[in-house]
Amino acid sequence: MEYHLQTPLKKEDIEKLNAGDIVYISGEILTARDEAHARILEMGEKKEELPFSLEGAVIYHCGPLMQQTENGWKVISAGPTTSGRMSKMTPSLLKAHGVRAIIGKGGMKGVTDALKSRCVYLAYTGGCAALAAELIKEVKTVHWLDLGMPEAVWVLRVEEFGPLIVGIDTKEKDIFAEVREKAQKQLEKHE
Repeated sequence: MEYHLQTPLKKEDIEKLNAGDIVYISGEILTARDEAHARILEMGEKKEELPFSLEGAVIYHCGPLMQQTENGWKVISAGPTTSGRMSKMTPSLLKAHGVRAIIGKGGMKGVTDALKSRCVYLAYTGGCAALAAELIKEVKTVHWLDLGMPEAVWVLRVEEFGPLIVGIDTKEKDIFAEVREKAQKQLEKHE
């Protein structure tokens, strides 16, 4: 199935998605990599308020290349980064915040239970940095530039961002785990 979703996402928006479905997102998405995840969790522990909302949010695992212009920021490149690096922090992040979708590449190990009934993982093809930049219509703002350009949280307005493939759905179906399992069985057959 193919779905066109508008942010902020509601639980009903993601509960209907199944692993393998195609999704396009319009609205606001936030980039976040390792350092941003760590700061979000650290601020939560200190009971400090975030400068952005994660309620119904879509987090994009991306370290964009931006150019400052007289009118703000222009996206040069914004391809997905490997999501596996954020796997350990994701369960705590999802427990504390209402994030409804994570976009990245390569899948995530050990998060299916944390995603259950609350969030989906959407895979975006690596190597599409220029295409992704075209689908970003506006850089609304940036937070935590002190972390560096790729690690900052960029708030982006996107239109029909995708195609994204539901890699892990809210029902714990993980297409990445299934592929790893099939590959392992094939390897064992040939040993």
